[in-house]
Amino acid sequence: MPVLVMKFGGTSVANLDRIKRAAKRVGVEVAKGYDVIVIVSAMSGKTNELVGWVNETSPLYDAREYDAIVSSGENVTAGLMALTLQEMDVPARSWQGWQVPVMTTSAHSAARIEEIPSDNINAKFAEGMRVAVVAGFQGVSPEGRITTLGRGGSDTTAVAFAAAFNAERCDIYTDVDGVYTTDPRITDKARKLDKIAFEEMLELASLGAKVLQTRSVELAMRYKVKLRVLSSFEEQSDTAGTMVCAEEEIMESNVVSGIAYSRDEAKMTLVSVADRPGIAAAIFGPLSDAGVNVDMIIQNIAEDGRTDMTFSCPTDQVKRAEKAMQDAKTSGEINFHDLIADTNVAKISAVGIGMRSQSGVAAKMFKTLSDEGINIKVIATSEIKISVLVDRKYMELAVQALHDAFELEKPA
Repeated sequence: MPVLVMKFGGTSVANLDRIKRAAKRVGVEVAKGYDVIVIVSAMSGKTNELVGWVNETSPLYDAREYDAIVSSGENVTAGLMALTLQEMDVPARSWQGWQVPVMTTSAHSAARIEEIPSDNINAKFAEGMRVAVVAGFQGVSPEGRITTLGRGGSDTTAVAFAAAFNAERCDIYTDVDGVYTTDPRITDKARKLDKIAFEEMLELASLGAKVLQTRSVELAMRYKVKLRVLSSFEEQSDTAGTMVCAEEEIMESNVVSGIAYSRDEAKMTLVSVADRPGIAAAIFGPLSDAGVNVDMIIQNIAEDGRTDMTFSCPTDQVKRAEKAMQDAKTSGEINFHDLIADTNVAKISAVGIGMRSQSGVAAKMFKTLSDEGINIKVIATSEIKISVLVDRKYMELAVQALHDAFELEKPA
């Protein structure tokens, strides 16, 4: 039988009533003739509670035990979902990551999936099991220890299973009914997209859109897994939600598909560093080693052999970045006059595959922001996106203005 993967996030399985609602959706797909692999998250709020218990017990905790504890939330949901399906006379059983097994690296709390053998689950399907309920977010290391995949890891689990089992589709059930042109909480003109290309979704996810985890979109694009994002709280239909698919499957699209934003950005400037070969490596090597996720980078024109270097990073990594730069200065790797951190900025991005073939997008974006009196601090571009840093107080105004300027409320 064809295989369908269905993933339910924490809000979709937050209590027993919601688990029953989700189980009914699974039952509908079983009745259509699918063998279904259900990936479940922990019940809403449970992972945060478990993390809190770990930190209270042992602030300098053993990462292996951390994973053993925080992964338990998914185990509970998987068992409850399997029991609920059995009460509906749907042959189902639960699977923990090590039982599949979901083979991962040994990087606890940030493991990456290396292989998902299909033999065990396929053998049970052959025996008459119709639904495999798999605990998301977890796997097993080469050493036989439980691992977790990082926040949002259940999305990655779902896509990885869809690829491993050559599933017809991977449905991601969440508390929103699809992917929108921007955050509907910022502008009521935001429009739900019927389809969006993998590359666009990847950019939007990495730029602040919280609908899908970035790694899950990367996997879907690599293995050509059809992803559908839809709400677990609305009526089910074959056209519900948003399909994330290959660019070739989209007949027409706007030049810009969406406006993303990230509130928690910081702009950091190293004032007066030596302009010499290797200076960029001397700066960004230590930042990388310190785990600082650098995004935009600008080097100013050199004067008298000195230059300024500006980069952006998440606000929660500013202290780490400052320490890495001071350590590099102390060791003599780099020399700079000052390090200025501006933590009151936001990143606004326009994303669209249509940018490849149409000029004038940047000019339109910059003029729109200028007309609203919004000053641009930093600019970064790629083939299908333009990102700017602006003062955080202008974030919502910038999103609304750009959404209007590119007429995203209108279908292509």
